[in-house]
This record gives sequence, C-alpha cells and structure tokens, in this order.
Amino acid sequence: MDTETISRLGRFADSLMERSCAQSPAWNLERLQKPDKNRWNYVDGCMLSAYLQLYAATGKEKYLKFTDSFMGELLREDGSPPALSDDDRSLDAIAPARVFFPLFDLTGKEKYRKGMDFFFSRLIEIPRTREGNFWHKISYPCQVWLDGLYMAMPFFMMYENRYDGMKNYFDIYTQFSVVRKRMRDEKTGLYYHGYDESRTAGWADKMTGCSPSFWLRAEGWLLMALVETLEVMDEQLYYEYRGLQSMMRELLDAVLVFQDSTGMFYQVVDRGMEKGNYLETSGTAMIAYSILKAVRLHLLPVRYAERAKQAFNGILNRYFMDGPLNPSLGGVCMVAGLGGPEERDGTPVYYYGEPVVQNEGKGVAPFLMAFAELLRIDEVPTEPKEGRLGL
Repeated sequence: MDTETISRLGRFADSLMERSCAQSPAWNLERLQKPDKNRWNYVDGCMLSAYLQLYAATGKEKYLKFTDSFMGELLREDGSPPALSDDDRSLDAIAPARVFFPLFDLTGKEKYRKGMDFFFSRLIEIPRTREGNFWHKISYPCQVWLDGLYMAMPFFMMYENRYDGMKNYFDIYTQFSVVRKRMRDEKTGLYYHGYDESRTAGWADKMTGCSPSFWLRAEGWLLMALVETLEVMDEQLYYEYRGLQSMMRELLDAVLVFQDSTGMFYQVVDRGMEKGNYLETSGTAMIAYSILKAVRLHLLPVRYAERAKQAFNGILNRYFMDGPLNPSLGGVCMVAGLGGPEERDGTPVYYYGEPVVQNEGKGVAPFLMAFAELLRIDEVPTEPKEGRLGL
C-alpha cells in the first residue's frame, strides 16, 4: 500500500477508537439502538481483536492501551463480565475471550488469566449435537452455524495449547470435520449458513438439515475460524493440522470462483447480479484477511495474496469514504441469522433484505484485520517454507 492509503486507513481506525468506550462503542450499531447499557458481545470482541492486530503490525501503544482499557471496563477482577446469565450460554459469548491471551501476555493482569478459565468452563458446558458439535445457542437446540466456529474454535485451541495439555485437539478437529460432512455443498464447494440436526427448524431442509443459501459472511466466518485455529495449532499433530489446512484451501478455492471483477463478493455468493443482491463488505473483508494471514503463516502459496489485494481494494474503491471529520466504511450487512422470533428463513430474499449500514463492527473488524496483514506484507517470503503447505 502507498503511504497515503496507509494514512487514510490509520485515521479511520483512530476515529472509531476515539469515539468509543466500553459503554458506547461507535461500531456496535445493534447495541447503540437499545436503551440499556452495553453488555458483553462478540462484535466488540472482534473489534478489540482487530486493534490488537494493528498493535502487532504497527507497534503503536495507543491500540494496546485502548484495548486494555475497554476490556478492563467489561471484565471484573475474577475474570467474569457483569450481567452474564445462564441464558447467555452461546458460542457468541466465547468470542471476546480470545483477546485475553495477548492481553495477559502484554499486561500481566491476572484477571485476563482468570477470564480464560471462566470462559473455558462455560464453553465445555454448552450442549452438543449427537455428532459432538456445540449448539450455536441454548435457544437454538441442535443447530450448528458457521458463525459459531469462529466464535469458539480459535479460543478453544488457544486454551488447549497453553493450559489443557492438548487433550481436546481431536474434539476441535472433529467439529470442523462434521461441519464439512454436513454443511458443504458438493456441487459448488460452498457451505450452507446453518445446519439443524433435528430437521425441525423452519429454515432447515427436511433431508439435509441445511439452510437454503450460501451467505457470504458465513463463508467468511468459517475461513477465519480455520485460519486462526491453524495459527495456534501445534503442527506436530500432522493429520489434524493438514486436514484443517486442506479444508481451508478447498473452501477458499470454491469461494474465489465467485469473485467479481471489482474484487468483491456478493451477499449471496453464487447468485451474482440477481435482483436485490449486492457486493458486501464484511464477507469480502473476511476473505481478504483470511488469505493474507494464511499466506503470512505459510498456509497458502504467495500467489493467493493478489486475490486478497483485489478484494481489499474493491472495498476501498466502492465503500470507503475518507471524509474530513469521520471516515466511513459502507456496504456492511448489519445482521443476519436463522429462525428466532423473526422467523428468518435463510432464503436469498431474506439476506438481500437485511439493513446495509456504515461503520458496523462486523465489517470494520475484518477490514482492519486485513489492513494489519497488509502492513505486515514484508514478512511474507517469496515462497512458503518447504514442507509447510502439506497439500
């Protein structure tokens, strides 16, 4: 990237940071629309992870200080967040805990260490499907969503590596494998957003249990889950490591078939220019970030980085506005899910109809993560290390 683009994106990251605190995060539009104060949630967790990655890429202390201060307001000294009830037992609630590991290493604060144990104990108590996958939420029994793999698996792997003697490596690997078995479409290689083992949800196909569509951000959640899990996985577990690496590259190759000439991807991946469909920021940024990180970690050949740069530049050209006061990032699907009180049916028309907004954390976080990876591009060798690719 040229120095002017770096400066513009730095101002964007700083402007959101300067307008945010734990009780009023400028990027969390869902929470800002509610009258009660901010609570523990995965969107803030994604943003704090992005700022820590910017810290790793730039060495600028302001990103570390902000993350520590923000998390410090949300976490009690015993490592638990206030107002977290049994009803909050979901994979979404696990996601912010991944930042405890770098924060503990960088600050030495004991509450981050205690927080790791607290959320690990909650994770392993979440009910599972008969095949062993965590339910996405207690309120969605027997359901597996791609979102949940990103929320839980990198944290699960971090904890296993550091504190649990790698006892649950095969558990983690098996959960990814079941998702591939149950949720991958053989024709396109893409993954359906959700799977209901019971086949009782209104959106679930009665034969396969899968939801109807290939939602872009769901593909992005899965790619990020695979890359970040591999990042902290011990390579000595040869079979499992290579299995997840193969799954990541297989999915990425399937997704890249649908990359638009702008570099971006559509909200419903395989529907192209169908009426109502649009080029969406969050999922495109997730793909760009996943590729760039995978290349840096020698999980992919360097040639893939060019496709990531095309995706990132597509977002810049279409949706990034560098205003004089508050820069903005548009084209972000605000929220999408399956079932619930709204009876979300998972059809393309449903995904097209969800609000499209600016500066929402689910889009901003992967965009800043991709930016951080681009700042580290000089760390990438001309070719992967011999023996690392394993494919």
